[in-house]
Amino acid sequence: MDMLSALLESPKARGAFLLKSVFNPPWGLRIEDRAPLSLATLLHGSAWVLREGAAPVRLAAGDVAVLRGPEPYTLADDPATPPGVTVGPDQRCNTAGGEDVTETMALGVRTWGEPQRAGSTVMLSGTYQAPSEVGRRLLAGLPTLLIQPAAAVRTPLAGMLATEVDREDAGQEVVLDRLLDLLLIDVLRFWLTEPGTGAPRWFRAQSDPVVGPALRQLHERPAEAWTVAALASAAGVSRAVLARRFTELVGEPPMSYLTGWRLTLAADLLRDPDLSLAAIARRVGYSTPFALSTAFKRERGLSPQEFRTGTGTGPTAPAPDPTSSTAQSVILSH
Repeated sequence: MDMLSALLESPKARGAFLLKSVFNPPWGLRIEDRAPLSLATLLHGSAWVLREGAAPVRLAAGDVAVLRGPEPYTLADDPATPPGVTVGPDQRCNTAGGEDVTETMALGVRTWGEPQRAGSTVMLSGTYQAPSEVGRRLLAGLPTLLIQPAAAVRTPLAGMLATEVDREDAGQEVVLDRLLDLLLIDVLRFWLTEPGTGAPRWFRAQSDPVVGPALRQLHERPAEAWTVAALASAAGVSRAVLARRFTELVGEPPMSYLTGWRLTLAADLLRDPDLSLAAIARRVGYSTPFALSTAFKRERGLSPQEFRTGTGTGPTAPAPDPTSSTAQSVILSH
């Protein structure tokens, strides 16, 4: 599996929260649901995204925004409009006065807000509700706000999602989950492959003639008993050259990167209840379940079993990645 495929294979929504919202100006919505990742696209009208410490960013109809949590943010018709409703955990909605309007503002199947009239803003949003649904390395590499302008959107996925969100057919939840995954993947694929968009250092490094071959080996064969010498041989350079170049471009030494990649794969595999810890250990390059458990707990702060069942007290959200983009937003354009 190539690096791009490995990265984009991770989004797997499970019962994602999808909603079509209708607002009449002036309107403001404060999002405090602590979700790891959300997508929003405007079907009609425009909106502003406001995040602490960042300049307001305008969304136009057809733009697709990817918002990385868990920090709160505000969507509004104007940067000066105060939030009238706050969305909290479990997607409960309350007014500034404390009134729960989750049910009273419902407009039909997965539709919420105010009755539509001329000039209304209609927004489609989808929320991944657990970090494991997106993938730790992908989350850590994303900017807090990523916008793909309408002019750069190359697929009809948003329109398909808008059509399906109104339906209540058999298997509808699965259809919506997969469409949300595809929409996210389409935005991410453009972000990762378009020059100058701030893709993570470890992704950009794959084009380097020295580091690229080593990275491909690690991604395609993570269970191999890799050493720096073996990777250097695959890249056709000395150990010293590879170690120096790899650390310079990726931000960490080869073996440290390999450990992180193996544990990322292990976390994804732990989602499958039919896979034993021993089987997962073999797939990701650990000789025993104990060795995997030790490395996993050191990295994640909880054991594989606690991670799998959600019973641990350690951090399950991704820690900040020192190799990720520091930009608050990345605006994609041709």
